[in-house]
Amino acid sequence: MEEEKAYNKALDYLYSFVDYSLKKSSELAKADFNLDRMRVLMAVLGNPQDSFPIIHVAGTKGKGSTSALIASALSAGGYKTGLYTSPHLQDYVERIQVDGLPVSHARLVDLVEKIKPAVESVPLLTTFEITTAIAFLYFSHQGVNAAVIEVGLGGRLDATNVVTPLVSVITSLSYDHMAVLGNTLTLIAGEKAGIIKPGIPVVSAPQVDEARLVLEKVSQEKHAPLTLIGRDVRIETGEHSLDGQDLTLFSPHPVRLRIPLLGAHQVVNAATAYAALQASGLKLSAEAIRRGFAKVAWPCRFEVVQRDPPLVLDSAHNVDSFQKLAEALDDYFPGKTVVLIFGSSEDKDLSGMLNTLKEKVSLLLVTRADHPRATEPEMIIKLANNLGILVELAVPVSEALELALEHAAVGDKIVLSAGSMFVTAEVKTAWQKMNKRL
Repeated sequence: MEEEKAYNKALDYLYSFVDYSLKKSSELAKADFNLDRMRVLMAVLGNPQDSFPIIHVAGTKGKGSTSALIASALSAGGYKTGLYTSPHLQDYVERIQVDGLPVSHARLVDLVEKIKPAVESVPLLTTFEITTAIAFLYFSHQGVNAAVIEVGLGGRLDATNVVTPLVSVITSLSYDHMAVLGNTLTLIAGEKAGIIKPGIPVVSAPQVDEARLVLEKVSQEKHAPLTLIGRDVRIETGEHSLDGQDLTLFSPHPVRLRIPLLGAHQVVNAATAYAALQASGLKLSAEAIRRGFAKVAWPCRFEVVQRDPPLVLDSAHNVDSFQKLAEALDDYFPGKTVVLIFGSSEDKDLSGMLNTLKEKVSLLLVTRADHPRATEPEMIIKLANNLGILVELAVPVSEALELALEHAAVGDKIVLSAGSMFVTAEVKTAWQKMNKRL
């Protein structure tokens, strides 16, 4: 109990600073993002981020899955591997992992205490900046010999962009966080391309022309050799089922891989991760990559946690990811209708997301996560009515899950949670509690 009390106190300390992930888009647009504070903080701490090789990953969608694949392969190859991602699903410590294990609650408490004097010396730091510094410090203390660092927001001015990586990785780009990153793919790609460093290799997932041209231009200007998936690395898909999927990459020689992550977009993420490992220069056998990819775990990304009735947990929260989600549903559950548990942050294209799945949804259960950026359910219900979708209010999230499973049991339907990572995280927690009761 004492340890948990101390842990909650440490979280209270971290959240006492400005946390832009909890801010509404209007406040986010006015945010003072710059790297000056972060550079000063890292210098005070002795620049721990310079003590281990880094693979830096930005993108709109797929950056978490790609980061997890890279980290899993490095661990399988014998590297002591740090992984820094955000946001977390169920517990803050998920953000900071070594070889798949999150930092312990007790160790996070210790790290927060250690970093306090440095934090006091740098005015106006944010929660994310301090957490990023803690991750770098922890990885340094743990003696990691490789780390995968996922960008939080954007790239150019993100707190993680104080690193000099072995390779810069950019996953699929689409419209998201427009209030901060800009309302065209050219502007968004420009922000993401801010992680590209002079002379350091770049790996990019396939991009629409508007985004690709920006990445090519910045790479050329910085003399950073660019590997583009689909052009320089060809993908051939193989067998797939709810247990996983096979793929072959030609880069230029064929490499056969298997991943447990579902959906065609995850094949692209695997190809991006593979190319990033190749470009990093880290010594890693094809067999280690195969082993690492085969056992990767990345929850709530088209995660089928039960099969009767099927319960799919997904983190899709923009129109592009909803289109990929619709394709995955067609692929793995053809012809089946969906009971959709849905909530969203207030800055998302709600109509666009719902419209994408409209034809599949037999019932929309609108809920609200315990999160300050969550959209009021009444607004979503109004939109659903306008789109002609059968809709019910179900708050809290645990009630939405119970209702969804009841509906799905009649008529061979799928239960799907999507629209907000925070809603899906709460669905997962509720499902785990429900299964403990059984």
